Amino acid sequence: MARDISELDEANSGRERPENGDKWTSNTLLDRRSYLKLTGVTTAAVAASGAVSASGDEYEVIEANNSNYHLDDGEVFENKIIDFSNGNWLTIIANATNWTIRNVGFRGIHDHDHNAIVAQDSGGNSSTIENVYLGDGCVRPDSYSSHGQCGIFVHRGHSGHLDIRNVYAEDWPNNGIYASAAAYDTPGTVTLENCFAKNNYVASLRVSDGGKVIDCVAYNDGNGRYQGRPFWGWGDQEIVGCNLDGGPYANGSSIYGRSGSTTYVEDTHHSGYSMSGSGSYSEGNDVVNGSADLSVPGGVPTSPEEAASGSSGSDDEGEDETRGDYEDLQHTYEFVGEDEPTDYYFEVEEGPIEPSTYNEATIEENYMWISDDGTRAAGRVIDGHHAWEFDTLLIDVTVEGPAEPVINDVESNLDRYPRDGATGDGWKGDMPWHDNEEEETDDGEEEDGQDDDEGHEFDHTYEFVAEGESESTDYYFEIEDGPIEPSNYNGATVEDDYMWVSDDGTRAAGRVVDGRHAWEFDTLLVDVTVEGPAEPIVNDQESHLSRYPLSGATGDEWKGDMPWHDSGEHTYEFVADGESEPTDYYFEIEDGSTIVPSTYNGASIEDNLMWVSDDGTRAAGRVVDGRHAWEFDTLLVDVTVEGPAEPIINDQESHLSRYPLSGATGDDWKGDMPWHVTGEHTYEFVAEGESEPTDYYFEIEDGSSIEPSMYNGATIEDDYMWVSDDGTRAAGRVVDGRHAWEFDTLLVDATVEGPAEPIVNDQQSHLNRYPRDGATGDDWKGDMPWHDGGS
Repeated sequence: MARDISELDEANSGRERPENGDKWTSNTLLDRRSYLKLTGVTTAAVAASGAVSASGDEYEVIEANNSNYHLDDGEVFENKIIDFSNGNWLTIIANATNWTIRNVGFRGIHDHDHNAIVAQDSGGNSSTIENVYLGDGCVRPDSYSSHGQCGIFVHRGHSGHLDIRNVYAEDWPNNGIYASAAAYDTPGTVTLENCFAKNNYVASLRVSDGGKVIDCVAYNDGNGRYQGRPFWGWGDQEIVGCNLDGGPYANGSSIYGRSGSTTYVEDTHHSGYSMSGSGSYSEGNDVVNGSADLSVPGGVPTSPEEAASGSSGSDDEGEDETRGDYEDLQHTYEFVGEDEPTDYYFEVEEGPIEPSTYNEATIEENYMWISDDGTRAAGRVIDGHHAWEFDTLLIDVTVEGPAEPVINDVESNLDRYPRDGATGDGWKGDMPWHDNEEEETDDGEEEDGQDDDEGHEFDHTYEFVAEGESESTDYYFEIEDGPIEPSNYNGATVEDDYMWVSDDGTRAAGRVVDGRHAWEFDTLLVDVTVEGPAEPIVNDQESHLSRYPLSGATGDEWKGDMPWHDSGEHTYEFVADGESEPTDYYFEIEDGSTIVPSTYNGASIEDNLMWVSDDGTRAAGRVVDGRHAWEFDTLLVDVTVEGPAEPIINDQESHLSRYPLSGATGDDWKGDMPWHVTGEHTYEFVAEGESEPTDYYFEIEDGSSIEPSMYNGATIEDDYMWVSDDGTRAAGRVVDGRHAWEFDTLLVDATVEGPAEPIVNDQQSHLNRYPRDGATGDDWKGDMPWHDGGS
């Protein structure tokens, strides 16, 4: 908060101005500012002072003076205008933890090789930048580096989580919000939410691995100082609820991905995508090509004064901004029920959460609950309407039933949750109204007609319902403390040969076909896996498998090796019907059985494209537009599939993420198969968008010569590509481009020094597999013609 004017005047006396670039503290900053307290200031008086009234809010004007201001741990830097109008620069540097930058407006055009904000949470915790105006932009100076002129730059030392929301960034020459370095050294994550970015060079919104961009607008309109990518992804990232338009930039695309990046998009309007190299794009529901709404989102400040005063976000000037019953709580969450009951649970970053009558909602004390710390709430709504109010970020929501969740008058997208900071599912489900359910039955009978005395003696039931299903379902689940007991609940059948419980009573498994299994237990469910069509039902409600595993689960190794598995053969199929791209696959089983090729389900046996090890425990193959099948008796311990074929184990989808298991022999044997030497290979080194050079070296077996290639649009640069006299070794240097090579024999060694991505036969090259037998070592590497130039 600002000091009284008299205190500020006293603080200014006898102080000297810091040297350019010196670190400022909170105290020294107070000595360099003009202070504005706007309560009761008339329009004429404000005009004379050069300020604008903010309806009673306070902010401080800091004249830029060519220096850095450093935040401390836990500091809240808020309600400031940074004034560049005098031609100077000032950078806010957040190299600390648990800090907040809030309600800050940058006024005037910046024209220095410095950033406005440099941010990182250096302690592995969470920090926030919100309600910031950077819309006056920056003019690139005559002399500049690649490290300045950003609106917001997230440093590569970022190790925690950073939320950036309600930011306006326009006309910055080195990215509006530059957060793609965040995952480099000490991988941190960044979420951009409800931001507006326009006409920024390089990119408007740029994020790294684990980044999320939610409800943002970014575009080029051709009327600004610069043009650039509206979105640029450098890793695995998500775009949800956004509006993006490339305008006149490049080919008009609005979503760009670096080679190797994976961008998932849903509920978004955009003007196309452009992925470099091996970058991939996928989309969920409600993705529209074009028709983006390019208006500034509500809550984003459109002037420095609006940001600094915290007054942004009101659609109608002068209108009461209170959403519901509480003036100090800005968000509402409603659950609009139907005839069937809905149980709901949600969590926010910081309390309080308060029940509300917003939109004529009803407060039902017996069916609404808040945790002691005010960060979690739950309720049950039937044919009615519940509402809540809170002030901080929503981080988790679960809705069990037909009620519609509505956040701030807009449908709530539940698949965005949980977010970082959520405490998990352990607290959900044990609410006061759950204790009263049986007491509400007057005649002492359950709904299915069973008497309570004949029912279950434990607190919880778990059913696996496969009635009418001819396909078998294998299931596995685990609880905190035993026992688990098989049950006849709801007419279930106890099948001793197809139901199993561990010795300590904490784990159970079964196989059910066209029937129903049930179990009873008392403690918390911590893990569930269901392989097949059976429906899992916990306490008479759908079991949400995506919640598991919880803390305390022992993992997947015990699953899959059950008595009923020993009674017959296993089948493994690789199905590529209709696929023109080849799939190479490799798998391994435990000792005690031999893998045999099979014609199961109409599969073909192709001797030239199927291989089994001498001991019969490993197999490999290549399948194109067809089906391969294998049979064996012991446990599967490892699988690798390289290509589009679908792996099917015992007529069910094979979950590759479970492998390798204990006993697998590793990856060294994979990849050197007879069919690999029958055709031409390609090797690419993709460095598009990379300013740092990559030197690479590779070697092949005798019997073929390496040739430079223009495959996939690669460039042949004679001065930066080299082949040995015998044609078995090659090297190159690539910067912001792509090199490609072709050859026929086996790759035996590869070394890559730099950021370029190596791609062999259109798939990622696993460098840890090299060198192999026949490689001549490293002595020849490093003495290339381009090294003589000293570059």
